[in-house]
Amino acid sequence: MEISGIISAIVIGIIIGVLGRLVVPGRQRIGVLWTILVGIVAALLGAAIAAGLDVGDTDGVDWVEWLIQIGLAALGVAALDRAKAHR
Repeated sequence: MEISGIISAIVIGIIIGVLGRLVVPGRQRIGVLWTILVGIVAALLGAAIAAGLDVGDTDGVDWVEWLIQIGLAALGVAALDRAKAHR
């Protein structure tokens, strides 16, 4: 992965993290940095899953890949929120 790919993964990860947080209902007790980290991980994992399912590189917008990434980010935000609540 090149530097431009890493930078774009971070930027997309921020967007994915925020969208994932918006999907989870209620107030989350995690900070902005955790949201960004969850988004970056979700973006990378979602891209790998989409590539494995052969839907990662289509003509136009890769809606399926975005949905996978947002779903993973929502799961990550909810899991971190639950972990913080049990402390």
